Amino acid sequence: MAAGKLVLKGRKIVTGKASGEAVVTREAISFNGGVDNMTGIVTEPGHEIEGVNIAGKVLVFLTGKGSTGGSYKIYDMVSRGTAPVAFVQVSPEGVTTIGAIIGNIPAVAGLDQDPTHVISNGDFVEVDADAGTVCVTFRDPSRHVPDQPAGDEVKRPFDADLS
Repeated sequence: MAAGKLVLKGRKIVTGKASGEAVVTREAISFNGGVDNMTGIVTEPGHEIEGVNIAGKVLVFLTGKGSTGGSYKIYDMVSRGTAPVAFVQVSPEGVTTIGAIIGNIPAVAGLDQDPTHVISNGDFVEVDADAGTVCVTFRDPSRHVPDQPAGDEVKRPFDADLS
């Protein structure tokens, strides 16, 4: 068992590197009406992170939702300094990907473990999108995660079983 740290491997969605405190949600998020672009606070009623400020944080989330106006809201948040510094996604889609591209927000997805289950709010997360890696330092140093198999032994849900 590895103590205190975890490295996830996946693929680059948008180039770049960033680090910061994690804000995690297992729900889809809308940047057009669900996040206040002036403050970075999630405003969608009933959302599991309603009231949480995502400005300057690494946003770990399931996927985006809503209209393409969300892409421009993300870009506007970058210009105001209220955007997340990186996206770690389970399922990337067009709205958040375009927002990340035009806002130069590093983004990764397709990780070897579900980031919404292994990363917790407050963990320190380093995203190297170019390498496709997410290094997590747990807020609670006594937290343990099972060791990962060697890279060639990692079985992802999209891998074909050729045995």
